[in-house]
Amino acid sequence: MVIDVHGHVVAPPELYAYQASLLASRGAHGKGGVSVSDERLMKAVWGARAGEPATHIELLNGVGTDVQFISPRPFHAMHSMQPERIVHWYTEAANDIIARLCNLFPGRFQGVAGLPQSAGTDVRHTLPELERCVKELGFIGCMINPDPYEGTGTPPGMGEEYWYPLYEKLVELDVPALIHSASCVSPRESYSLHFINEETIAVMSLLNSNVFRDFPNLKLIISHAGGAVPYQIGRFMAGRYRNPKAEPFEESMRRLYFDTCLYTQDSLELLFRTVGPDRCLFGTENPGTASVVNPNTGQYMDNTHPIIERIEWLSEEDKEGIFHRNAEQLFRLA
Repeated sequence: MVIDVHGHVVAPPELYAYQASLLASRGAHGKGGVSVSDERLMKAVWGARAGEPATHIELLNGVGTDVQFISPRPFHAMHSMQPERIVHWYTEAANDIIARLCNLFPGRFQGVAGLPQSAGTDVRHTLPELERCVKELGFIGCMINPDPYEGTGTPPGMGEEYWYPLYEKLVELDVPALIHSASCVSPRESYSLHFINEETIAVMSLLNSNVFRDFPNLKLIISHAGGAVPYQIGRFMAGRYRNPKAEPFEESMRRLYFDTCLYTQDSLELLFRTVGPDRCLFGTENPGTASVVNPNTGQYMDNTHPIIERIEWLSEEDKEGIFHRNAEQLFRLA
């Protein structure tokens, strides 16, 4: 069994036409909606994508993925756009598309809710959609963007009390959250680099705060294997060692979970050695940034299952945990 906890929806063009209309009108024409048939939805994941040799399902089949958790495409989230209502309307539409795909492909996809985060607004505004997705649509988690400003402002750190109403609701619903940045408006960063930077900031803010003392049952997964933190851990360990009473940073790291959204064996091995295989969940983002053939190997870069399999020092129990058991336990699937 292979469970990929980090996937995003491959949606039909009707969803993005709806988004374009909302952005163009700023919601002046009302909420409207996405009108798309089940046939069109199925074609979105079975039909060939422009410029790509394989479909979403074919890509998953080709790498042996049995189940994928899918959320809205982060760089489409438009959290920095105004007015706030269009962010809510688009997010609801994207979540509805995901719910329908989960029903059309039962057992193949599980829904992870996008939250209608809007820059500069109270995080409580996201809670009704989170509850709807979990209680009505059967979603098993949500995705949190640590920077709703999308590079245009200074968001509160994820260790700040601004986020507490959301953390409280996650604990109440007993669902994990995937920390995953969204688009970036700033010309200084590509959105892909922004992901890594913001996830790094999120880890440091969380682990230098009272969040896990105040919410000991909070389940947070850091996308892209923790941003830069596992690879710069020595700097942060040194900082903690200056205070003999402080919890060692390497122990604090294990309050979080990490996906394996890395594409080289060296970086994957460093992740497993740094945080422990029991805190890692298989994730690839397939299809996504790394759905490209590496000319040196002839394989898709996001085909990381065989890379993990050939790490000799991982036990079979470690590998089973990474590939499915850790996710089953965290998301209460087993």
